[in-house]
Amino acid sequence: MPEVENDEQSQLRKRVLEESLTRLGWRLGTTLQIDYRWAGGDFERARSFAAALMALRPDAMLAVATISVRAVHQATETIPVVFVGVTEPAAQGLIRSLSHPGGNLTGFTNMEVTFGGKWLELLKEVAPGVKRVAVMLNPETTGNYAGFVQGIEAVAQKFAVTLSTSVVRQVADIYPAIAALGGEPGGGLIVLPDPLTLIHRKLIVDAANRQQLPLIGAFKAFADDGALVSYGVDIPDLFRLAAGYVDRILKGEKPADLPVQQPAKFEFVINVRTAKALGIDVSPTLLARADEVIE
Repeated sequence: MPEVENDEQSQLRKRVLEESLTRLGWRLGTTLQIDYRWAGGDFERARSFAAALMALRPDAMLAVATISVRAVHQATETIPVVFVGVTEPAAQGLIRSLSHPGGNLTGFTNMEVTFGGKWLELLKEVAPGVKRVAVMLNPETTGNYAGFVQGIEAVAQKFAVTLSTSVVRQVADIYPAIAALGGEPGGGLIVLPDPLTLIHRKLIVDAANRQQLPLIGAFKAFADDGALVSYGVDIPDLFRLAAGYVDRILKGEKPADLPVQQPAKFEFVINVRTAKALGIDVSPTLLARADEVIE
């Protein structure tokens, strides 16, 4: 797992995985043992944990997000691996193709890089006054971040938005990056999907709101914690699906024969409470389009 154990989102994903495996007939502690490791957004820690888990000789592994999958990919070419939440795994060299992954890895992708343009589009729809947008990313662990940025750049001219990037490699980088953007009116923030930003989402959201910066995040957890908007994949649903692949592998199927699947469920969430605090009047049409409205 790429995040920290005590995060509520981590616990939700863990619970969905275990409940899904139970429904498939597995009994935790009796017919199935699961060993967890939590990387806390640190790739070197993920590598260390991957190596340690190899020593346990697992029958299968679940690797979540790009940093975990890279670590496991380096550690084994034989143990079956189901991954969750990886952006364009073929482009990253993790598999041969979606339909024929080819090696010991298969799983469920997160979102395509074209989401970048969608995030900017939604941010402008909800907060039309945004004219300057910073893209917050961690180049060490954000999977295919350049593709996301290119997707945002492709639509920025259409919306007359000036773009910049805010690189955050550690938690100490977060507040200065947001403070630098909040000095003038018309600012906005897009937070790319990454374990570091997910772990510290409350810090990011609170700092952005203090600076009067409309923010869109790639996970529903951002809107739950006070961001103006979120749009992304239903991650708990991916864990439910991943349990199905784990079940099939434990019953003898090979990862190479299981096609990598792309997500089908997406969540568009608007936090009206935050909109009011930012002085934004969200149109009824947009509210009707949202999958969830936080009052």
